[in-house]
Amino acid sequence: MKVLVTGAAGFIGHHVSRRLAESQRCEVLGVDNLNDYYPVALKRARLAQLAPLEKFRFVQADFADAAAFGGLYEHFRPDYVVHLGAQAGVRHSIENPAAYVHSNLVGFANVLEACRRRPPKHLVFASSSSVYGAEARVPFREDAETGRPLSFYAATKQSNEAMAYSYAHLHGLAVTGLRFFTVYGPWGRPDMTPIIFARAISEGRPLQLFNHGKNLRDFTYVDDVVDGLLKVLLYPPALPPTPPCRVFNLGHNRPVEMLLFVRMLEQLLGRSADLELTGPQPGDMPETCADLTRIRAAVGYEPRVPLEEGLRRFIAWFQDHYRPS
Repeated sequence: MKVLVTGAAGFIGHHVSRRLAESQRCEVLGVDNLNDYYPVALKRARLAQLAPLEKFRFVQADFADAAAFGGLYEHFRPDYVVHLGAQAGVRHSIENPAAYVHSNLVGFANVLEACRRRPPKHLVFASSSSVYGAEARVPFREDAETGRPLSFYAATKQSNEAMAYSYAHLHGLAVTGLRFFTVYGPWGRPDMTPIIFARAISEGRPLQLFNHGKNLRDFTYVDDVVDGLLKVLLYPPALPPTPPCRVFNLGHNRPVEMLLFVRMLEQLLGRSADLELTGPQPGDMPETCADLTRIRAAVGYEPRVPLEEGLRRFIAWFQDHYRPS
């Protein structure tokens, strides 16, 4: 079984590639452009963990380059495609929207076109809980209105879902989008909340909590995300008469207040946070919570790692990798 994974040097892509390659039933081709949105050294460190795996190969390439990606795709001829490559970050999308057009819109169009020319058994791509926008009610259901995104990043992910549906409708492409909810764990991105908070606490620096720490987030441990993604990957949506396209939430369904999240980190790190409580941040959602009814019914997904255990594993990795003073 051949699986192509874009964003293989990224946080989730690294974990998915490892799980697939270690299964010994998959030949995995990882693709990543190793951009410098955050330190490339972390991406290379992730790849170093994957390099010894016999079933994993890596090619540095930009899937937003149609010719380069199309050539890789045709040469590898994947059975399955996991598209996790994207320009991430809600706040960065306010400052640099062009990067999101390049990776999330042009890049995703290239992936869809490659899959159209030689359809895999299933294309699974990363969407985001941020698509739910201003008026969504918690817990978020996949059939909720998503027409009012609060950030440009969310707008690109909403566009990805619409693009995927059109390719399923026009070309019969089997495709599933996964709306991830605040994924955390070892090898996470340094611009994500757990590492930002853990570093500030460890180094005794002030830590800002927006909306006075009252925002709620549905933190999902990365191993649960990988479990859910791989279950979905092996069960493509049904063929016509309806377009073979669907979207699932992939979260934990147990939101926690950010102030409590900080208190849990303090306990694990053995240090107190120097908190600065501030007002709401533009583009932030006050609460996220995944309704898991659909993905449970479809593939039997059930998150297994509680936040307390997930943070313990994360901090063990963090203290080894960052070695804070």
